Amino acid sequence: MARRAAIIVLDGLGIGEAPDAAAYGDAGSDTLGNVARAVGGLTLPNLESLGLGCCASIQGMVRVPAPRAAWGSAVPRSAGKDSITGHWELCGLRLERPFPVYPNGFPAGLLAEFSRRTGRGVLGNRPASGTAIIAELGERHRATGAWIVYTSADSVFQVAAHEETVPLEELYAACAIARELCTGGDAVARVIARPFVGSPGSWRRTAGRRDLSLPPPGETLLDRLAARGILRRGVGKVDDLFAGRNITSRHTATNAEAYRDIIAVLGGMERGFLLANVIEFDQSWGHRNDVPGFHRGLVELDQAVPAILGAMRDEDLIIFTADHGNDPTTPSTDHSREVVPVLACGPRVRPAGLGVRETFADVGQTVADYLGADPLAVGRSFGELLFNG
Repeated sequence: MARRAAIIVLDGLGIGEAPDAAAYGDAGSDTLGNVARAVGGLTLPNLESLGLGCCASIQGMVRVPAPRAAWGSAVPRSAGKDSITGHWELCGLRLERPFPVYPNGFPAGLLAEFSRRTGRGVLGNRPASGTAIIAELGERHRATGAWIVYTSADSVFQVAAHEETVPLEELYAACAIARELCTGGDAVARVIARPFVGSPGSWRRTAGRRDLSLPPPGETLLDRLAARGILRRGVGKVDDLFAGRNITSRHTATNAEAYRDIIAVLGGMERGFLLANVIEFDQSWGHRNDVPGFHRGLVELDQAVPAILGAMRDEDLIIFTADHGNDPTTPSTDHSREVVPVLACGPRVRPAGLGVRETFADVGQTVADYLGADPLAVGRSFGELLFNG
């Protein structure tokens, strides 16, 4: 029977500060643990039965004596805490140097050239919450037509524009220009188009977001699978995170949409690999410090687990994990440097403790091993712990 594997990335769902969290300003960050404490404990029976409570100490969740999945955690080793660095490391590419960040805004020369080539001025140019800077500058943007340009603690060049002021295709073209300009010493990890609609007091970002990332500087799991002719499917923004190299994907605006697409892909894919990004823990709740929303999202995830696992076939391996943290209980609205959960599921998977994996890349190495691709440059497979014989 044909083997299939999936990595489902719960974007931002960290489970405790990484050993070097303090160096990133993230001491005390514990996305899942702090949310659990903030809401008086979590009731997530399906995730608990898989062994999530065995991965870390989480209020309201017990360490079940016989989990249905293999369980453990993984430590980030790449420099940085961006979605790109997390996804690349999960797929076997470790970065030794972080992408550039801009705590004081982008260089004047870079913005002048961006403005010249796009024909519009620039507002903002500083680190900011996306919703906050649109609330502050949205009306002025509509009056002048100037781009709202901002960044964050991550390596991102974000361009916001109202869809009635700037057509979407013009926004996308401007971001492509920014991607061309952001090279060399200014090679930001991602240029992000951030369209929005509405009026003062009721601005709303739309699902038209587009991420333009740098191409991976080395081979990833996707490249290794492609070299073997193994099918690769994506759900969510994963194609953007790998600059479209050896992956195509249908973007999803909500977690619920991602779960539906994951189930649909598993229902129709005969063999190969699925890489999925479940976006709202990060985009909708972590970045907005929305603890109630995050909690509702966890309940929604728990309710989706039976249907996702119900779509599995006998030779399937599905790994739930994350790319970084995004703790909504801290003053920061940025990503946090955290350890992530690893839950490996499948009809033939032996429930076992995977321990603390030394790098996210162990996840990708395990998939490469399972699907018969060449080994990745970094990472150690835990496949021998999952299967008998």
